[in-house]
Amino acid sequence: MTTVSNAPPGARMGGVCLPARLMKKRLRPAELCEYLEAAHGIEIKPSTLATWRCRGGGPPFVRFNRTPLYPRDLADAWADEKLGEPITSTSEV
Repeated sequence: MTTVSNAPPGARMGGVCLPARLMKKRLRPAELCEYLEAAHGIEIKPSTLATWRCRGGGPPFVRFNRTPLYPRDLADAWADEKLGEPITSTSEV
């Protein structure tokens, strides 16, 4: 993990140093994919987000004209919900 000493305030999340472009309030699909991987360890492709926008099941989004934008705080909540609570055994499922 690389840390940057001159990172803007709030650029560190849970020990992860994120680039400033991923700290925006709303993220475009490709940025959201990069953010979810860096912040939560979830690998999702932009094409998967596009499918979820049509069929449902993905993180909440808003539109600016035709551009989908994902509020970062809602994406965090969605990721936490999908990840669920930690377990210690497969028999707990």
